[in-house]
Parts: sequence; structure tokens; C-alpha cells
Amino acid sequence: MELKPQDLLVLLKVAAHPPQRCTYAALGAALAMSASEVHACVRRAVASGLAVAPARGEWSPVRSSLLEFVLHGVRYVWPATQGPVKRGVPTAFGAEPLVSLLTVAPGEAPVWAHTTGSAKGPTLTPIYRTAPHAALLDPALHRLLALLDALRTGRARERTLAAKLMEAELMPFESGGTSAPQ
Repeated sequence: MELKPQDLLVLLKVAAHPPQRCTYAALGAALAMSASEVHACVRRAVASGLAVAPARGEWSPVRSSLLEFVLHGVRYVWPATQGPVKRGVPTAFGAEPLVSLLTVAPGEAPVWAHTTGSAKGPTLTPIYRTAPHAALLDPALHRLLALLDALRTGRARERTLAAKLMEAELMPFESGGTSAPQ
């Protein structure tokens, strides 16, 4: 069973928040996906070892496996492509947590093209088409997606910093990081 980019979006959405039970319908609504699409994402994530389902209807990401895949595999499986300068939602080193740690010239930080975007810059393809919408509704998810994009497209310094921050976000108890609950 082959992973799809939306599987990663679902996994990151759940990983962005403290453990909680969430229906497929609620998760789908938050990600602008159908409940059946979310269910298929979870099925593929479990089959790939990125999630576990200990009981019927219950599942959770395997954070260590998810971190390993995000750090070492995603940029090769789903590389991001840059496009023309447009208005959109800041991502990668143009969004938190990286924007406050790096010096970026105005208009250089990448964005996901979006009509309600607050910044202008070179466009970057999101991991999945509904990611910008979902990120606007969930700051914790936006942080993870921005770090993911920095890992997918950034230069060595940005990727190294993004890797440390991603580890702190996904493995808060092991690395001493904290996650911002929604």
C-alpha cells in the first residue's frame, strides 16, 4: 500500500496536538477532506508503520517513525517545487518557528499560493492541496507544515535548524521541546 501526501497531512495534524480521540469526520472537516479519505489515510499510515491502531477506531502516529520519515524521506518522496511570486500563506523559513530565528529579506520567503494570504513571495507547492487552508485554522499544524517545507526545500542551515525544531515538536518529552496545543 503506497503512502500519499495527504497521509502525512493527517499524521501531522494529529501529532500537532496532545493525544485526543477525534472522529474521521471531525478530522476530515479540519483538513478539508472527506471522512472516507481520512480513513484511507490512516489505513495507509498503519500499513506503513507510521501509525498504530491498537483497537478498532483508535489510532495514533508512531512519533519516532514519523520523525525519521519527515527528516530523511519526505524531500525525496514528495519534493516541493518553487513557482512564481504570488500572495499567499508564509511557509518554510517565512513562518514560525523559523522566521524569528533567521534573517530573511522581504519577498524572499516562500508562500503557499492562497487568496487570503498575508505575504508575498515565491510560491511553494504544499504537501497536499488543502494544507494551506488547514494551516490557517490551526497554528500548531502550520508550524509543523512550515518546518516540513523547510526540510523539503531549504538550504543546509535551514534544514539543520528545521530538523532540530521538528524533533522538539514531534518528540516533546524525549528532546525537551514543547508543543503548542490548539
